[in-house]
Amino acid sequence: MILCLATTLAHVALVFLHVAPASTVSKRFSPQINAWVYPFFEQNWRLFAPEPDSVNRQVLARAAHTRSDGSMKVSAWFDLVAEDNSAVEHSVFPSHTAQNLLRRAWTSYTDSHGGDDNARTERAVMMQKYLSNIAADRVAARNAGTVDFIQLRVVTLPIAAPGAAVGNRPPTPVENRLLPWWKVTTHGK
Repeated sequence: MILCLATTLAHVALVFLHVAPASTVSKRFSPQINAWVYPFFEQNWRLFAPEPDSVNRQVLARAAHTRSDGSMKVSAWFDLVAEDNSAVEHSVFPSHTAQNLLRRAWTSYTDSHGGDDNARTERAVMMQKYLSNIAADRVAARNAGTVDFIQLRVVTLPIAAPGAAVGNRPPTPVENRLLPWWKVTTHGK
């Protein structure tokens, strides 16, 4: 009971220091505050006034597993966005998390990494691990197997303007980004 109360008070204090105007305390303890708040308790106005996407992103993941003989077994690509869209489409009350978890993780990753996929800050490392964990969890749940490495490919497609004639050809990707293989340390069954 006391631990629960202490955790609740610490959480309220840390989130308050995060959203309040900058002060001596919030500046001094900024790394600790950010470590608590990001990525799960991030505060922004997108919940109330989301910015609509101007592109469609297809986030694909594949896993690799080291066999007992030392060779690598690589899975087929698995479309994470299609899984999210299906879950939202077939739910009477889809959650905000189901709709935006992967999209926000990808946006945070690109904001912290830029175009070269090199993590230069603690936040960038954290966002890479966050994105990796989402993908590894989903691939492991689907394949019911061990995941040693995970790789993502993100294909960005333009959204047609309203009233534009839709042809028989699929849209040309604006970006086709292949991320490096990431080691997964906490997954396996």
